Amino acid sequence: MAALMAGFGLYTHAIVRGIPASLAKEALRTSEAEVDVDKARGEHDAYVEVLKTRLGLDVVELPADESFPDCVFVEDAAVVCGDTALITRPGAESRRGETEAMKRALKALNLNVVEMTDENATLDGGDVLFTGREFFVGLSSRTNQRGAEILADAFKDYAVSTVPVLASLHLKSFCSMGGPGLIVIGSSEPAQKALKIMQQMSDHCYDKLTVPDDIAANCIYMNLPNKGHVLLHCTAEEFPESFKVFEKLKDYTLIPVSNMEKVKVDGALTCCSILINKKGSI
Repeated sequence: MAALMAGFGLYTHAIVRGIPASLAKEALRTSEAEVDVDKARGEHDAYVEVLKTRLGLDVVELPADESFPDCVFVEDAAVVCGDTALITRPGAESRRGETEAMKRALKALNLNVVEMTDENATLDGGDVLFTGREFFVGLSSRTNQRGAEILADAFKDYAVSTVPVLASLHLKSFCSMGGPGLIVIGSSEPAQKALKIMQQMSDHCYDKLTVPDDIAANCIYMNLPNKGHVLLHCTAEEFPESFKVFEKLKDYTLIPVSNMEKVKVDGALTCCSILINKKGSI
């Protein structure tokens, strides 16, 4: 297991996708806030620039597709671990066509692509938390038990546990990994309950970093050659109290990334990229 953990957070490639104009009016959402597409694109360009220029990843940029307003949220279309990529079956029917472009991109990277074809299964990548040791899958309005079972089948080397997600869109709407063995978690009661369930189900004792705002708990951790521990997280403008918590982390390169527009359509930082470690690329 130590060998499995050794490469945790190491990535060489990222897949991202452009923002269609249709995001503003047609993307699925729980809030009524108005989205400024130009601002959203500016934020997204800055996010992609961090991945590409500051962190040196090979970034595959897929074009936006106007017929899929949510297509920028690529995380939901696939789950990648090691050299296996599982093409999901998103819970929202309007999003199922997003997987085609993703499948082509993952095949072009020579990954072992597995497709979820069972019509009784639903799975959004936003409900999948990989800790480096195991998977936690949120059972939400978008992901069901059958989807979790197919994921377990695709990644047989790892234990898979399910966690009920009651008050949020996805499991990762209130948590993410902040480092090896470190779960970043929101402070709401549903988030803390979910963490308790994850801790009970695991034979590993995870450390936790609690932030005041649930959505701020969604951050991106990487461990990169010559850069060490890197964390992309909320800005002080968005979530000042949560920002202060991240600032206390020692030995990290902390990179605040603005997500003010995409959060209006329930998009978090991890939603906008699929991170891949291609072994032959190092």
